[in-house]
Amino acid sequence: VQLVESGGGSVQAGGSLRLSCVASGYTDSRSCMGWFRQAPGKEREGVAIIGGDDTTTYADSVKGRFTISRDSAKNTLYLQMDSLRPEDTATYYCAGRGAVCSDYYLSRADVFPHWGQGTQVTVS
Repeated sequence: VQLVESGGGSVQAGGSLRLSCVASGYTDSRSCMGWFRQAPGKEREGVAIIGGDDTTTYADSVKGRFTISRDSAKNTLYLQMDSLRPEDTATYYCAGRGAVCSDYYLSRADVFPHWGQGTQVTVS
């Protein structure tokens, strides 16, 4: 299994970015997938997850600003980030696991066995 993120960059506050994560090696295109982020000196935190039935869960800090989605035909996970704030600055990671999903997993990065290399998002 390989996850490859792209789409990070530098943007001014109030701007938008769309992150992408191409997944290869998954036999189940409806796997539980998520986005996590880690800022310098802080622990990794869950941003959003999407279940096999496309049920989504978001961290309170990004609700109404970020949208997680997927294109199963392209094996690609997305994170649309609008109204970005300086506190959104972090390295963003794509993560995946098997078909079983729960909103509880947003706070459980340890249950995701597959991770991308991360993409940097800087908001000034």
